[in-house]
Amino acid sequence: MSPDPLPVVVLISGRGSNLQAIIDGAADDLPVQVRSVVSNRPGVAGLERARLAGITAQVVDHTLYSDRGTFENELIGVIDAHEPGLVVLAGFMRVLTAEFVAHYRGRLINIHPSLLPAFPGLDTHARALEAGVAEHGATVHFVTEEVDGGPPIIQARVPVLATDTPDTLAARVLEQEHRIFPQAIRWFAEGRLSLSDGAVFRDGAPASAINR
Repeated sequence: MSPDPLPVVVLISGRGSNLQAIIDGAADDLPVQVRSVVSNRPGVAGLERARLAGITAQVVDHTLYSDRGTFENELIGVIDAHEPGLVVLAGFMRVLTAEFVAHYRGRLINIHPSLLPAFPGLDTHARALEAGVAEHGATVHFVTEEVDGGPPIIQARVPVLATDTPDTLAARVLEQEHRIFPQAIRWFAEGRLSLSDGAVFRDGAPASAINR
């Protein structure tokens, strides 16, 4: 691991399985230090994953704030106290304002359970089955003001089987999420990945999403 691992803050809303993939990677050779895990919901399993790994676990409960701006101002304060080089949305189920996105522009990434631009938003697995697509998957992307519309960094594809249900399809996609999310974080931590003028640059050159 690099002697100066990249400081990272991870935002979650639930069980934190992608968080666990990041924690496991950091315990191996992923060159990051997860300084805090922040949830907008108290009592979720991801907070316990953080505590078990010795990581600061914090809650900024959005239901306690009168409006989105007040909530995000508090969230920014909690995040920035850890001086992160990268903020990772790992199942963070809140739509973020343009002001929040601008504050972290170029160092805010998300993972979404579809092959964006297909199926932005919620219920992606059921929608993929309803649409009858042959392939489904996951996308890691930089976050921009458009929900699930930021430029993709890396995607993973899985075949859609005739026997699939939303749950079986979700499980296969999740396995791929755990693989590609740490990869994108590694590229960023190694200084190989950046966002410039709305485009992804990898190793200093404009790059389309890698499919793995």
